[in-house]
Amino acid sequence: FGSPLQMPRLGFVGSPLVRAAGSRVGSAGRVVGRRGGDWGARAVVRMASARITVVPVPVLSDNYAYLIVDKEKRVAAAVDPAQPAKLLSAASEQGVSITTVLTTHKHLDHSGGNEEMATIVPNLTVVGGVNDSIPAVTKTVTHGDKLDFAGTEVRVLSTPCHTQGHVCYYLDGHVFTGDTLFIGGCGRFFEGSATEMHKALVEVLGSLPSETKVWCGHEYTRKNLEFCASIEPENPAVKAKRDWANATEQTIPSTIGDEKSFNVFMRVAAPELQAAIGITEPVAAMAELRKRKDCF
Repeated sequence: FGSPLQMPRLGFVGSPLVRAAGSRVGSAGRVVGRRGGDWGARAVVRMASARITVVPVPVLSDNYAYLIVDKEKRVAAAVDPAQPAKLLSAASEQGVSITTVLTTHKHLDHSGGNEEMATIVPNLTVVGGVNDSIPAVTKTVTHGDKLDFAGTEVRVLSTPCHTQGHVCYYLDGHVFTGDTLFIGGCGRFFEGSATEMHKALVEVLGSLPSETKVWCGHEYTRKNLEFCASIEPENPAVKAKRDWANATEQTIPSTIGDEKSFNVFMRVAAPELQAAIGITEPVAAMAELRKRKDCF
């Protein structure tokens, strides 16, 4: 693969148009269908600027890693590269060098490739949450920190609950959510509480613009939407999204606005959702939904 170019860090420019090799494109720029290979095909998501691409890279059994590419500067950032060889191969195909790793949290299906990546790529910057003991980390971050990628600001959003050091990364209309927010669901409360997940989903991520693209850490969509339908069977947004997802193998990206319409964990203040579960206090509703989902 060769040594990385020491260049400015990558940033997004403009709004996205989605394209996937071997795929057709559904409404709202979502990838429909896939090529063969492993658990999912790698989709190339082209931005308004021809030099910027986002490449979701399926890894392990159902994880998503991401490669964020600036072809003009020939650099890339890798998000949660659990299988470095796959990310390095994707970078080679794009003709770029990985300079940075953005780690959402410490679980090995997200951070387990960091040490190998740091061994392969000299002078690699590895970013991770300050409270999460990220392998090979060179820069720890917390809520409100700002990073620069090729002149574009990256905001760090602290979302503790799944792990106490979990962070999300927001830049120019895109958010990488790891195991905090999934399409139609959220992560388990392994190290936190319903209060923390409510803040993470409703106050932090929910405050992002509605059109923000959501790039999550796992392909759990169909099962998540099955649960949403069990809670709100008459919600037309749940039905429409479920019908679409059942015909689709790669369901990324979603948007924050769409999640608010069908993801029950982001709807804990909605009267319809509260009536469905018989709880009117949002944090208590979050706790009840997580309890039900854990047994679903």
